[in-house]
Amino acid sequence: MRRFAFLALALALALLASACGLREPLQPPPGQSLPVAPAAAAEPPTAEALLTPPPIARPERVDELVRRSEEREDDRFDLPPPDEPEGPE
Repeated sequence: MRRFAFLALALALALLASACGLREPLQPPPGQSLPVAPAAAAEPPTAEALLTPPPIARPERVDELVRRSEEREDDRFDLPPPDEPEGPE
């Protein structure tokens, strides 16, 4: 019985927390303004633009598979290992 009550309470709390979602666009607090525009910008960025991460923050993944064998170019830095000095064993 306690387990059921705990699950019901957890579900009720989850529903209450999900009801606290955003209902209108974000605006700066009363009496304050958005950050000043960067020097090269024509106009100040909007709240939505400030919240959107730049592409470098989330680069797209490249999942291109190799479909055919390709001959690799010579790599001038791909050197053989140095000869091992002969020492006492």
